[in-house]
Amino acid sequence: MIDPGQLRTRLVLQQPVETPDDQGGVTRAWSSYGNAWAKITPLSARPGVEADASGATQTYRITMRANFSLTLPHWMVEGAKVYEIVAIRNSGDRRYIEIDAQLRIV
Repeated sequence: MIDPGQLRTRLVLQQPVETPDDQGGVTRAWSSYGNAWAKITPLSARPGVEADASGATQTYRITMRANFSLTLPHWMVEGAKVYEIVAIRNSGDRRYIEIDAQLRIV
């Protein structure tokens, strides 16, 4: 069980919005749909190359109240930081969710 006072980081929750591009594909944009207070705990960091861009990937555990519907395509934004969801699970008492997320640093 987590102390609600530990939820100190304000996150903007974003969902993908896809619109047809008239060529058989879609254009993806991001729409904000809510704010949540969360506890962000760093887990690990590793160097890497993704799409020919060198940088580092940091892994975090984000704990927040379970009053939002989140799926893997959603993002969580804190200022200029964008957290991509890797896994979502309920905590023991189901009032909170734990999210494994990655933050790419370039």
